Amino acid sequence: MRRAFLAITGLAASTTALVVLKGSPGTSQAAQEPPAGTPVGSEAAGAPSSGTEAPAAAPAAPTAAASPRPTRGATRSPAARPTSRAPAPRTTTARPPQQPTTRRVTGPIVENEYGNVQVQIVLNGDRIVEALTLELPSGPGETERHSDDVRRAYNGTSGEVVRRQGADLDTVSGATETSESYRRSLRAAIEQA
Repeated sequence: MRRAFLAITGLAASTTALVVLKGSPGTSQAAQEPPAGTPVGSEAAGAPSSGTEAPAAAPAAPTAAASPRPTRGATRSPAARPTSRAPAPRTTTARPPQQPTTRRVTGPIVENEYGNVQVQIVLNGDRIVEALTLELPSGPGETERHSDDVRRAYNGTSGEVVRRQGADLDTVSGATETSESYRRSLRAAIEQA
């Protein structure tokens, strides 16, 4: 009877030790095991010693806390998580293409025997998008008509200046002097642009 009591007490003590060790994963196994040489038995359970020693219980199995590697599926505590992360992939934000600025460039006044000619061009970036005459010869008769012919041929957003993107223009029939003055003012404006 006494042996059965001691065996049951020893078994209860070792089961309690296993439960305590498994229940607290943050503590080390060495701190929870009884000191070496201390018999597991009635003294450990608080029962009076009878002078005979109970058979020693089997040593407790190592716990996850004493294991140098975490077991598969084990969760880490926040303190055990690594603090460095892999660098995030570098993202580049593409800048939207800069919108070309629209600007006006005015050529010089060029005189001829019929009057003055002055041209202005409108550029979007480096492209001519419109040509305008600020001054053309005016007067009675053919002078006015020839000036209108030059204006129709060269000016506007679809005139010859925009189509050719330069001062290499065909001469308007009957308005040779005005056409040449127009080209000179236009060439100077393009050079300023």
